Amino acid sequence: MLPTKSSSLNIKFLIYFFIILFFSSVIIAEDKPVDIWATTGENKNKNKVLKDQNLEKKSEIDINKIENEKKEISILESNSLSEEIKLVGLYEPEKNDFNLNMWTNTDGEVIKNTLNRIEKIQLSEFSEEIFIKTIFTYSYSPENKLDSEEFLKLKIDWLIKNDKVDLIEEFLNNNLNFFDKSRLIKYLVDFYISSANLEEGCKKANFINKEIKDDYLEKFRIYCLIFNKKKDQAQLNFDLLREQGRSNKFFDDKIMFLLGMQEKTSKKILDNNLLNFYLSSITIEDFKYEPNSKTDKNIWKFLNASNLISAQYVEDEETMTRYETAANEGTFDYEKIFEIYKSVPFNLNQLINADNIYKSLNGYEARALIYQKIMLSDNFENKLNLLFLLQDLFKKNNLENVYKNHLSDKLKEINPRDIPKDYVKIVEKNILSDEESILGKIKYDDSVLHRSKVIKIFTEEKPNKQKIEKDFLSVYKKIKRNNKYFYSIKDIILLETLSSDGIEIPKELNLENLSKDLTVPSNMIDLAENGEIGLLMLKLVEIIGSDDIRNLDPETLYFINRLLNRGKIKKVRNQILNLTLPLRV
Repeated sequence: MLPTKSSSLNIKFLIYFFIILFFSSVIIAEDKPVDIWATTGENKNKNKVLKDQNLEKKSEIDINKIENEKKEISILESNSLSEEIKLVGLYEPEKNDFNLNMWTNTDGEVIKNTLNRIEKIQLSEFSEEIFIKTIFTYSYSPENKLDSEEFLKLKIDWLIKNDKVDLIEEFLNNNLNFFDKSRLIKYLVDFYISSANLEEGCKKANFINKEIKDDYLEKFRIYCLIFNKKKDQAQLNFDLLREQGRSNKFFDDKIMFLLGMQEKTSKKILDNNLLNFYLSSITIEDFKYEPNSKTDKNIWKFLNASNLISAQYVEDEETMTRYETAANEGTFDYEKIFEIYKSVPFNLNQLINADNIYKSLNGYEARALIYQKIMLSDNFENKLNLLFLLQDLFKKNNLENVYKNHLSDKLKEINPRDIPKDYVKIVEKNILSDEESILGKIKYDDSVLHRSKVIKIFTEEKPNKQKIEKDFLSVYKKIKRNNKYFYSIKDIILLETLSSDGIEIPKELNLENLSKDLTVPSNMIDLAENGEIGLLMLKLVEIIGSDDIRNLDPETLYFINRLLNRGKIKKVRNQILNLTLPLRV
């Protein structure tokens, strides 16, 4: 039977009614939330709290986060707009007048070879500072023969090899996820265990996130929970580690003992890694361990820091050799070597005639005899003779590192007025300078161009260009009146720097003529011209090497300054000139 016209209208009316009813309920729901499950109004209050929290969150805008997100979004691969490059480092490129492409045009093999050469140099404080700024600037990796992972590995290797603990922590704080992160964290963990500073070491466990699957770090984190008296959490993590098959019999035994799950533990000392060795030391009563030449350096450090190695004399040349070798490598306190030397028994005749008798003794006995003789000597010339004789004995057995700091300390104790003239230079050479040098106040001298007030262009943070130009003309007029004035290399350095920074130089001062005898290799200039700033900076680090920047000869200083001007690396240039040109008092 077909529907009638009236019944058809009724159906349409009902459909229309339900549509209106549906949309009305949606509008009401948006206007005033209704909890169909509520019986006490509790959920209504929860909704209100959540809504208020969301409003508060919206009002708290983290500008730094937005800026970082912008930065990350803008760093894209040139061949793919969808794939983001994650850069790791410590310094923004503009901080030192570098750029993101400072390595891209350089052959990777050349970079690796240069880094290998630098690794063999004992860098001065300034050289190392420039090296760190260069290597740890956020930048793209080279495009040839050195991918991002290998380049990062070279940087991480350097941090670990040079024990840069503070830099490592800064690096971990600045970069969330990167290749080989677990190795850096493990280094930090072992550093603090070997220093017997477990409280600080456990704080570094916070760097271990879910993405890192490393059995060693997981085990250390479980121990830290026990250390911090969070045994329930420790047991949960311990059970999970065992379920995943990532634990072992030794670790299980030690943790179950520390958790109080068993009354006894194995007496076995395991020294295959530092964590196992540490767990052995804290769980075995009357713990004793005799290190040998194959003992890991971190275990040596831990034994030293925990006073588990006696500084008493042991009549065993092999044992003494192990101690001295460890001290030379920096894993055993060198002062303890001299404590042992003090306890070596010598008779009165040997001490009186030590200058001759030491020749008949071998190794540590000869060094110990001379050391005791030094302690008994009250004549400064004789004492200096013996101090440098002992230095020769250490050098003979390739143990210079054991003695250099001790020698420096002993020389500092001598009043300079009591040092004979013949010894002044050798004493100065062997006194180690403090890491931080205090710069004196600059004294401007307008009669000498490179010491005049014109140098404010690089000694002041925000120099006034117009004022510098005015000062330069004033100083130049004064110098021009002096017919005997000779433009030194340092003057030429200043003139080229002024010209590079847009200060007009008088035409009669012909810079080309002034610098005609000063040359810079064309291959170095090419690095600056080709934008190979990273390699250029490494070359300069290699040139400065172990030298104090303030002691560089003027020709080398000119060479470096010329290259930095060509590369427009003003901030590093100004830092160098600030240390080398002004007269300080």
